Amino acid sequence: MKSQLFASFATALALTGVFVSSAEAAGFKFTTNYTAELTGANQSKGNIWLNSVEFDGQTFSDFSIAKDVKIVSNDLWTHGNTGGASADKGDKATVGLRQEKLTEAGAVTALGNLNLNSIIDTEDKGSFVMDVMLDKAADNLFIWERGFNSRMDVQALDAQGKLIGNLINLDSSQWFSAGYSIDTLEIKGSQEVASLGLSLRDFGLSANDSIFGYRVISKGAAYNGPDWKIVGTASVPEPTAVIGLGLVAGSLVASGRRQKSK
Repeated sequence: MKSQLFASFATALALTGVFVSSAEAAGFKFTTNYTAELTGANQSKGNIWLNSVEFDGQTFSDFSIAKDVKIVSNDLWTHGNTGGASADKGDKATVGLRQEKLTEAGAVTALGNLNLNSIIDTEDKGSFVMDVMLDKAADNLFIWERGFNSRMDVQALDAQGKLIGNLINLDSSQWFSAGYSIDTLEIKGSQEVASLGLSLRDFGLSANDSIFGYRVISKGAAYNGPDWKIVGTASVPEPTAVIGLGLVAGSLVASGRRQKSK
């Protein structure tokens, strides 16, 4: 785990425009709770709705999704398996789109929903840089990658869309199973999905910071075409969890009062 001193140091570097790569394994495991609209052999082809995620013993369901995308660079698609990033969706999915020659509006359509079968697909040798702004600030990012076989770089953005914190280099072969598979228009057959969460601390940011967006990078064949979906959430658990914590706190206060009155 990073110390508070390191986080403060990394934040200071970010403010001066100097960015550092993560020097240690980043990320955390979380559970994906979802509802698949289709069943049986078609489950991986239809809409797969994200309901909530669980980590650190808490459940979160209030998500931040893409509201704006800036394509900084993207290999040109001409035909077949050329180009960099494109939009992709499940064979029978009704939310999302397939768009080979990706536009910024198309990227928003692919990422600005909670259908886990609506993704950004990258050709195996493709390169791109994409900045995604969220519809509300987040403390954590949740990443899903189809195939368990790709690399990607991720960095946080502030409210003005400027890069902050560490540039994190990720390899999905070291991630965790998300518990579902998807079969999209770009591929033949279903593939298992990997998942990983990134916190403020992973980016070298402090608890006073917020993630307003993120940059994703793929660098050609060495990255093997990441196929991904990212959403964010603030560190506020579902109301039931908050109520539970309140009841515990209330019990402790009441117990303390009883002890004082003895």
